Amino acid sequence: MTITPDSPPSRFNRFMDSDLMFSFLSSKLTVVSAIITLIFFVAAIFAPLVAPHRPFDPATIDLLDAFTPPVWAEYGDARFLLGTDDQGRDVLSTIIYGCRISLLVGFAAVGLSLLIGVGVGLLSGFYGGWLDTVFMRLADVQLTVPAILTALVIDGIADLFVPPSMRETLSIVVLILAIGLSDWPRYARVARSSTMVERNKEYVMAARVIGVGSFRIILRHILPNILGPILVMATIGLAIAITTEATLSFLGVGVPPTTPSLGTLIRIGNSFLFSGEWWITIFPSLALVLLVLAVNLLSDWLRDALNPKLR
Repeated sequence: MTITPDSPPSRFNRFMDSDLMFSFLSSKLTVVSAIITLIFFVAAIFAPLVAPHRPFDPATIDLLDAFTPPVWAEYGDARFLLGTDDQGRDVLSTIIYGCRISLLVGFAAVGLSLLIGVGVGLLSGFYGGWLDTVFMRLADVQLTVPAILTALVIDGIADLFVPPSMRETLSIVVLILAIGLSDWPRYARVARSSTMVERNKEYVMAARVIGVGSFRIILRHILPNILGPILVMATIGLAIAITTEATLSFLGVGVPPTTPSLGTLIRIGNSFLFSGEWWITIFPSLALVLLVLAVNLLSDWLRDALNPKLR
């Protein structure tokens, strides 16, 4: 009688049985936060399919529907669950499309900050010397200035070089650059400190002994081992980037009104807050708070789950 050995578990089964998945499923608050975040992401990605209306298509907007209250209020309309704004656009649909812009800017800005910050941190921590001094003093100087102020300065400088005819077209790109360039020092300091720890370990020394080049060591050996804290920072940075984008848009230096984000919707609705049309600004504000809170709760769980001292 031959005994057939059991086949090894698949990657999916190993992931489901991992400590990370157990930690995730053990926290009901984290699961709820993940579901809320997933809902926002899916709604933003599939906005044309999910949104009840097409709020930025002039052919579908009727000014006679302007200032319609939510469906449960007096004079509410069943077609508009959360009411309409001053142009007759469905508030729920504008929130869904607004989340798309906010998440796009947030992810792109975090990606830019990661690219610059992690690159600077790896080089600074691995080589040290004058390169470390120059990079870290630049980071220290930028950290003394609030990120929102740095983003405003970068946005103002970009307006000097972008032709007026192209400002609306490039507004999202400028916004991504402004937020991304204002937040890279945080990633640089975390990557630098982690790299300084990893560069003195045995596997790096062994790689040097057998003649592996410095850049190969940085990319193939050190970078994968410092991704844990950087991933946590990136999750927190996403919430910060979304908040910064909303702040800039609220101040009128963000995306154009034709493709508004959550910050622009809040700014538009704020003009009608004291005239009785509270829903125009309250519901986008609640969506922003819910999104940022859910992402922050996920980042808190991820920080604890990846901390070996808490396992």
